[in-house]
Amino acid sequence: MSHIPDDKLFSHSERVRGKVVVITGAANGIGKETALRFASYGAKVVIGDLDIAGATKVIAEIEKAGGSGLCIKCNVTKFEEQVELFELAMKKYGSVDVVIPNAGVSELGTFQSLQFKDGKPVKPTMATLEVNLIGVMYTAHLAVHYLQLHQKEGDLKSLILIGSVASWLGIPKGEMYTASKHAVLGVMRALHPIMEVKGIRVGCIHPFFADTAIVPLPVKLFLAGIPLTPVTRVAGAIFYAATDADMATSGSAWLLVDDGPVFMCPKEEFKMGVYKMIDDRANAGLAVLNGAKAWFAIFRDVWRITGQPILLVGLTAGLAKVTWDNKQAIEGVVRDLLQTTIGLA
Repeated sequence: MSHIPDDKLFSHSERVRGKVVVITGAANGIGKETALRFASYGAKVVIGDLDIAGATKVIAEIEKAGGSGLCIKCNVTKFEEQVELFELAMKKYGSVDVVIPNAGVSELGTFQSLQFKDGKPVKPTMATLEVNLIGVMYTAHLAVHYLQLHQKEGDLKSLILIGSVASWLGIPKGEMYTASKHAVLGVMRALHPIMEVKGIRVGCIHPFFADTAIVPLPVKLFLAGIPLTPVTRVAGAIFYAATDADMATSGSAWLLVDDGPVFMCPKEEFKMGVYKMIDDRANAGLAVLNGAKAWFAIFRDVWRITGQPILLVGLTAGLAKVTWDNKQAIEGVVRDLLQTTIGLA
């Protein structure tokens, strides 16, 4: 894991000049700072935010500084409104080059406290998941399409998701927030292999608590005396993750765990410790599955050509071969299951 000094966060700024950045939730906080940063280096910024008054002020600030941008009222949980956001960018600027699904909320409602009405449990609000996960996936879903429109080899194309330390840790009294941020990291990891082939960078930013409106006052009071992550540095991490010309860093996690520098956790280091054990076992299981699939195709054709008797003989031989070829993997899985069973007994 390496760190990126503050003076390097904008070292690829020349790549954003004239590019179009679509960002949600940029009327204030991290989103606002990120929008201003991109605009200051010549990017055209398109903001989608429920707080249209705040977003309009950000665009006015960008234009006053000589930049270009526009905004639209957008509830990220409504897919049609997100479509309008992307279509606005295409209509005005003819391209989408960087997408940042930044809109997010803190824990809304109480997951552990069951409410009752007329003696029956009341369905809990899932607004946190709707904004932080469903809304983000709507943005990412649209981004995959719009980033490829008019794309040329070597173009800057990036999708940068906003995670949290809650992508890695469990936050007490923040079950839904934690779930959403764990999921956002998973979305980035799932997208990366295919996006890399398409020449589109992906990344996930993981700040510690920053001094923004999303952090509830009780949490700020609880964290009194603990250094918070500077908003300017979070914006710098987003900028660097989006603009780094080295595709080898695509798929990385960018960590801001305190008030110190930005750390880059390469995708290869996701497979350490227990994650490596899970990855090894999953790959072993896939090897067995792939072997079985290959033999199934053979059996299917044998059945079609010769009929059932020969197939049964071949099936027996084929299963024996698959078992032998994957003997170590199967033994490992069985051993782990036995250890788990004994441990639970």
